[in-house]
Amino acid sequence: MSVVITLTTDFGLSDAYVAVMKGVILSINPEATLVDICHTIKPQNISQAAFVLSTAYPYFPQGTIHVVVVDPGVGTERRAVALQSPSAYFVAPDNGVLSYVLEQPSARPKPKATRRPRLTDLPKQKKLGPGMQAVVLTRPQFWRSPVSTTFHGRDIFAPVGAWLSRGVPLRELGEPVPSLAVLPLTCPHREPDGSLAGHVLHIDSFGNLITSIKGDDLPETRNGISIEVRKRVINGLSRTYGEAEALLALIGSSGHLEVSLKGGSAAGFLGAEVGDEVRIRQ
Repeated sequence: MSVVITLTTDFGLSDAYVAVMKGVILSINPEATLVDICHTIKPQNISQAAFVLSTAYPYFPQGTIHVVVVDPGVGTERRAVALQSPSAYFVAPDNGVLSYVLEQPSARPKPKATRRPRLTDLPKQKKLGPGMQAVVLTRPQFWRSPVSTTFHGRDIFAPVGAWLSRGVPLRELGEPVPSLAVLPLTCPHREPDGSLAGHVLHIDSFGNLITSIKGDDLPETRNGISIEVRKRVINGLSRTYGEAEALLALIGSSGHLEVSLKGGSAAGFLGAEVGDEVRIRQ
């Protein structure tokens, strides 16, 4: 049966790890359609993987299976899980990589004065929302054997995704659980001086800085708005990447505020990194 299975990893493209996972999946279900979301997640960067996954999975067909392997705790006591949402399945380590999937979009708070969670804060357990169910993967009959302590992507996550694509029900893969780990997803917050503070979530292959600030977070009247990042100030918002002659800011296709450099890399030009603060002033 032809079911879409996506892969998101931090394995890179210079080794055989991704190909091995694909081989395992196709050995179980030769009719599966495999799609790569991203394999250049910064090594062990769970929060980046969570964000990148969140920008892609809503655009796939109903019932798509998303296998996510960014797993610094591989071989430890961290749980391996499978999640069913109203629109898709997810197979991943329970380390926060599914945080945006578990977040209820309607529950995103408006910016307010509060301590911004640190990117180093530990994941916490979050109760599953309506229409979601999850299991801990405890049934070895759906794994490869023997299981390597260093490559669960090959031996657990890929085969489980493949068996799901063959129609194996979620409940047969393991024991149900009421909650999964989520990272402290940071929302923009108000500083005492009235500015809106967010941070860089992701740097794409063009060097664009994609921030935690969404278009809806910005004031309705945007006249006089300025964006500050790495001690550089950008005045006003652009509509397209080609409008300004140098640094510019705009609302990108993901709905997030981006900082870009016409004809170049904003990240390289600024020396910016994931986690850098971005300030909005008016």
